[in-house]
Amino acid sequence: MPGPVMPVPELRVQRINDADLNPDGDFVLYWMIANRRLHHNFSLDRAVELAIELGRPLLILEALRCDYQWASVRLHRFVLEGMVDNQKACAEAGVSYYPYVEPDRGRGSGLLLKLAGKACAVVTDEFPCFFLPRMVRAVSRVLPVALEAVDSNGLYPLQHTDRVFTKAFSFRNHLQKNLTPFLTEFPRAQPLDDPKLNKSACLPDDVVQQWPTARLDELLTEHGLQTLPIDQSVGPGALTGGEQAARARLTGFVEHQLHRYADDRNQPDIDPSSGLSPYLHFGHISAHEVFQAIADYEHWSVNDLGDVKQTKGSREGWWGMSPASEGFLDELITWREIGYNAASHDPLFEKYESLPDFAQKTLADHAADTREYLYSDEQLRDSKTHDDIWNAAQNQLVSEGRMHNYLRMLWGKKILEWTASPRDALAIMIDLNNRYALDGRNPNSYSGIFWVLGRYDRVWGPERRIFGKIRFMSSDSTRKKLKLKGYLQKYGVAAADQLF
Repeated sequence: MPGPVMPVPELRVQRINDADLNPDGDFVLYWMIANRRLHHNFSLDRAVELAIELGRPLLILEALRCDYQWASVRLHRFVLEGMVDNQKACAEAGVSYYPYVEPDRGRGSGLLLKLAGKACAVVTDEFPCFFLPRMVRAVSRVLPVALEAVDSNGLYPLQHTDRVFTKAFSFRNHLQKNLTPFLTEFPRAQPLDDPKLNKSACLPDDVVQQWPTARLDELLTEHGLQTLPIDQSVGPGALTGGEQAARARLTGFVEHQLHRYADDRNQPDIDPSSGLSPYLHFGHISAHEVFQAIADYEHWSVNDLGDVKQTKGSREGWWGMSPASEGFLDELITWREIGYNAASHDPLFEKYESLPDFAQKTLADHAADTREYLYSDEQLRDSKTHDDIWNAAQNQLVSEGRMHNYLRMLWGKKILEWTASPRDALAIMIDLNNRYALDGRNPNSYSGIFWVLGRYDRVWGPERRIFGKIRFMSSDSTRKKLKLKGYLQKYGVAAADQLF
């Protein structure tokens, strides 16, 4: 497991522009945009590394704009709760932290450029999805100092391969052959505690006068959120954001639910899933910290890894852990990081055209098939279908910002069945998921949506109406396989008035 403090691996650091470091700058700026945490974060490690090397203090800018697609009370609140944790932790560590929340569209324009003009360098997060890559590229063209983007997304560095994997089996086999060296390259648990870090106050007064520091406690009131130009119809979800909540959820999962993961994770009534995906998406916790917790639970070391010649891409026996932990790590590493692989290396990963050839052909062959039910966007949004299981899953998504993992797959399959074309189905799935799910707008959530249409899957038979050779799922078979009584009571039509 992690050893002595080492420099951030070069493979994880990308130089984004051609500007030089400014050794006479006032501070090193960490522009926190995806890894919104102060622990186990390679981006923060790199910023601390540069600050120590240059003998300058560190300034952490965590900004929240209001004009991103699907901006809402739900998403803003989750991020703001994380900012509260970060502000407190920086105050305790004596490091300058600058939370900026845009009060109106465009009000934050020029802030980063102003700070960069006073900085030695800017370090930011590499995140291969949503609007963030475009934003970083645009900024790189105007910044007057060096800009670096650091990959702290997962255990396997994104730039270690440029191959796009089309099957989980082949990606897992690749990881079994290539991941081991990176299991000893972990980010630091407490980078702000480094005694060599200059902790002089460095937040420029003239910048704060033009772009005032956010009053986070006021914004987190109902009235405070109402003042922002964001979607007010999507209210808070069921989870509290931030590192503290993420770590508490991880601890609870490992201590009380992990042992049931292999047997019960598909059961909605006794769901033992971790609930960590929103925290991983917003960067409130790292995959490295989650992995470390599982390894500690199992009293595991790298020496316990299975024989690659024996595993050959199989899920069983890779880690040399219990079936529950092996199953969870397959979700955390194989299935999560295959999405990051596609987002990083396939420019079409969010597009219909990224589907495998067999899927595009069979869906085209059946695009004109008669649909027994056709629902409008509004009917789907409002859970107004004939299917009580689907309605309950949609109610959970809209009311809580999350959905049971197995039912999310069924949810997508039925949208394909109930919409006029596969392209329409894709657009509706993306919109509903990204609008309501706390873990939406993420490479992993796109993997799940595109899996519905055949990505990472194989040809299935018999050939069916609408689905063609795509994997078919039905509510009737789901009802027979899963325990749903409690779930339907909680999220079904009868409970909807209490949910909203």
